[in-house]
Amino acid sequence: MIHSLFLINSAGDIFLEKHWKSVVSRSVCDYFFEAQEKAVDVENVPPVIPTPHHYLISIYQDKVFFVAVIQTEVPPLFVIEFLHRVVAMFRDYFGECSEAAIKENVVTVYELLEEMLDNGFPLATESNILKELIRPPTILRSVVNSITGSSNVGETLPTGQLSIVPWRRAEVKYTNNEAYFDVVEEIDAIVDKSGSTVFAEIQGVIDASIKLSGMPDLTLSFMNPRLLDDVSFHPCVRFKRWESERVLSFIPPDGNFRLMDYHVGSQNLVAIPVYVNHNINFKESGSSGRFDVTVGLKQTMGKSVEGVIMTVHMPKVVLNMNLTPTQGTYTYDPVTKILTWDIGKINPQKIPNLKGVICLQSGAPKPEENPNLNIQFRIQQLAISGIKVNRLDMFGEKYKPFKGVKYVTKAGKFQVRT
Repeated sequence: MIHSLFLINSAGDIFLEKHWKSVVSRSVCDYFFEAQEKAVDVENVPPVIPTPHHYLISIYQDKVFFVAVIQTEVPPLFVIEFLHRVVAMFRDYFGECSEAAIKENVVTVYELLEEMLDNGFPLATESNILKELIRPPTILRSVVNSITGSSNVGETLPTGQLSIVPWRRAEVKYTNNEAYFDVVEEIDAIVDKSGSTVFAEIQGVIDASIKLSGMPDLTLSFMNPRLLDDVSFHPCVRFKRWESERVLSFIPPDGNFRLMDYHVGSQNLVAIPVYVNHNINFKESGSSGRFDVTVGLKQTMGKSVEGVIMTVHMPKVVLNMNLTPTQGTYTYDPVTKILTWDIGKINPQKIPNLKGVICLQSGAPKPEENPNLNIQFRIQQLAISGIKVNRLDMFGEKYKPFKGVKYVTKAGKFQVRT
């Protein structure tokens, strides 16, 4: 299926390559570089690029492009899902998936890629199995390996590969039995000049951290599962039970894993947690303009909004900006023309405001359109979709575990048009 994998940094350098079936020349990446040059930004590079003899399928994570080379027709989502598994595994092993982390652990990277694909086909993609095969790197282990010349690869076959539950190790034991779930939602929205919502949807995930002894069988139920339009699950979830009862029933992997992804569409009337009042205008004649923006709370169910940052790509004719914030700090880069206002936590009694004068290039024509405002924020202990975990039950084991659920809402691509 996958012949080769190339890792390319943001500067366009191929810093790592791995071949499974046959060595594919680096020159195949020239087609990728051409598509990259045509794209407006990195997120607009086509994920599937046909070439005369190959297909290039890529994802972009942590400023690194993962480009898989395919010679026969394969469902693209199959390859994309595998690449995301590779990224998740690197993060699990090294804490991050950056170029520096990959270069620092290059031996472990090659060992992982060798086990994850067998002759180009996915083999072991579960963290439990891989950690029994290849021990995660530590400073002590790295020193011992360099002295003795040994590797991190284990000598015995993982117990998960011999059981009917391949994602879970056998005979897991913990002194403290804990099960924690993080419900993380990202809201993508476009708000027009008048404050009306043009588009809004929510991408949500439930990440689990399970440290339970034995072979527990869990059921997780929701207060309002009908809110979830479009769901995808970890292989451990029994799909028929979800279809009939809207309950998640599963034997969990050991450790950290993503239990499910879900999507809430705009037909469910997604709540917009913040509002933006804006007045940005440029004078017809002269070399100045006015900038006046206020950010306030809208629908937050009584929760505080923190980590608020507004970024604005100003028109090319803007030389400088002389602004006064009532809260937070602002910076304007005259080279990139990006205004960044770091607001922090919004105080509902004193709404943050940023206003002042825009200095324009003299003699240049007035900008044809006003810039868009991009907002970032974070709301703790709130799932903006209204989804709520009802209860978690455990069967098959006799002890009582510690249980906890945390909710976080973040801004994804949240844009206000002016």
